[in-house]
Amino acid sequence: MTGTLVRKILRDLRIAILVVALLLVAFQCLWVKIADRISNDLMQQLQGLGAASMVSPQEIEATIFEGPGKIMRTIIGGESISLFRITDMLSVGYVHPLMLILFSVWAIGRAAGAIAGEIDRGTMELLLAQPVARYRLLVAHLCIDFLTIPLFCLSMWAGNCLGINLVGVQEIGNSPNAPGIPIDPRVFLPGLVNVSALIFAVTGYTMWLSSCGRFRWRVLGLAVFITLVQFLINVVGQLWDAIALLRPLTVFYYYQPQQIILQRNWLIDLSKVWNIGDTAGINGVAVLVLVGVIGYALAFWTFCRRDLPAPL
Repeated sequence: MTGTLVRKILRDLRIAILVVALLLVAFQCLWVKIADRISNDLMQQLQGLGAASMVSPQEIEATIFEGPGKIMRTIIGGESISLFRITDMLSVGYVHPLMLILFSVWAIGRAAGAIAGEIDRGTMELLLAQPVARYRLLVAHLCIDFLTIPLFCLSMWAGNCLGINLVGVQEIGNSPNAPGIPIDPRVFLPGLVNVSALIFAVTGYTMWLSSCGRFRWRVLGLAVFITLVQFLINVVGQLWDAIALLRPLTVFYYYQPQQIILQRNWLIDLSKVWNIGDTAGINGVAVLVLVGVIGYALAFWTFCRRDLPAPL
């Protein structure tokens, strides 16, 4: 019966899945061209002008990101990201606000309709009138996550591979006459683990809200509000120390694929935000997966115990 439910959900979502996958491929492929224009064309021209006036690349970046530009630097990954390194710029495609919006739209939209949507449409009674336990419905949606999240991650990577091969982008050598270094798309694969964990986390807590609600639009509104507040706290907290203490309470604080891609560092040091002394760090992927697991566990507990309202 679970397999039948999975096939039914996939059939209902097939168009949405295809659209999201194509958008991920298209954006990552387009971002390769944008990153190449920024790092290997525009930035190299600025560097040439800087060399003529004895200005270092670091000073050029400091000027670009001065004042209001700090917000832009925060969004693209912070001070560790250089506009003059093409690999750094390609990694920005993983934290671009458009990508975060697409992840959130998919996770919130699908999870909100999983339970509350069925109740709102009046189809939950028809579904549960069949010889199927309530928990099997949530198991089916969990299986959908296990199928779609890897698909979306591979779509992003496919866009990276396609763009890198079409554009022929290369990392510029240290000296003007040094040959370019080809970009290996496999360097971005570890970052996809963080991507999948973020989507699962947002889906998890939205699924819990959906299991508590009756109207899909209310669940959508609440989940969007919670997610947007977390995003703003994480971004503004990097610029305003008074809010920085709240950053570890958001899921986006643990979404740092650039750190994984560029530094192969999977640990996040909480001591930079909370004054707790030196720590070995915490695995951000593990935290996001735990949030998703807790969300699904609460959804199971709530949905299997609640009384379902009669359709209006």
